[in-house]
Amino acid sequence: MENSLLHVISHTDLDGITAAAVAWHRWNGSRPLKISLAGYGSVDSLILESLNAGQDFVVIDLFCQDERTVENLDRHHGENGEPFVFDHHETTAARYGKRPWAVVNTSFCAAKVYFRWLLEKRAPGMERLAPLVDLANDRDLWINENPDSRLWQALITLCGPYSLFTRLAVNPETVLFPHERQAALDFVEKQEKRFALALERMGKGSGDLAFVEPGILEFGDVSDFGGLVLDRMASPPLLVAVAAKRFSGEWAVSMRSRSELAGKVVGILKDGRKIRGGGHDDSAALYFPPSYTPDQIRSTLQAAMRTIRDSERPAGVTLGDLFAAMKQPEGK
Repeated sequence: MENSLLHVISHTDLDGITAAAVAWHRWNGSRPLKISLAGYGSVDSLILESLNAGQDFVVIDLFCQDERTVENLDRHHGENGEPFVFDHHETTAARYGKRPWAVVNTSFCAAKVYFRWLLEKRAPGMERLAPLVDLANDRDLWINENPDSRLWQALITLCGPYSLFTRLAVNPETVLFPHERQAALDFVEKQEKRFALALERMGKGSGDLAFVEPGILEFGDVSDFGGLVLDRMASPPLLVAVAAKRFSGEWAVSMRSRSELAGKVVGILKDGRKIRGGGHDDSAALYFPPSYTPDQIRSTLQAAMRTIRDSERPAGVTLGDLFAAMKQPEGK
């Protein structure tokens, strides 16, 4: 239904905003567009909202958290032969990569997955967006060939995702205006100082958990800091957790991992009453009551990690154990 409304559901980082901008430039002028830039915890409701309203939709750089939503997507695809999920996360590829409604490629950022699919479909006017898509790909995969990619990410924190989307909808060129560049450079300079202090406070012996206490990092720092620690350190921890006190008094703990650990920790600790939480396998958050202290939060996370480690440890005697026991030193 080329003339019906299209609901574009995408993420709030540079990859997701770029993907939404690609969709805007593809469809603007030929059909009404509704843009939703959201986190992982909102994807299911946004998809179901579109399904219930009978709207066309496309989901980019995100995926739902509830299997019941997946069942709805399976049923919906019978009415629409085109794929409507474009992603690049390994967990999505492993679980849903063979679904006919999903296009998943872990070699690129999600915006580039969607962009390449549009090129294959010979969508008009896409070629001029290639520099923007490559910028998002550089940032999201931490290629670091284009230093401006970090400045664009900084603008998201400074201005908000919808402000940056508006900028790219009006002007998708990747050359920063002088005032944009200066504001982003000032932000990055201050951010580097926050990162250095956070690394110093963490200490070298952080072990499996890198816990950053409140008052060091700001909103918008977590993704960049998580990438710095998990992808750039010689011996990275398994989990990065950044604690912040919200205006309501409760604690918000943002977590990043590379082996689905963040999602597993949320699954163990959230109870819907005392401790709430949600998110993605490697990008998730927990919310603790105001009565908790940072030390108690750290201890709670460590206890959850121990529980996960113990539950994943092989039970009983393995074949390797038997061979090791049978192998005796010479002369004995």
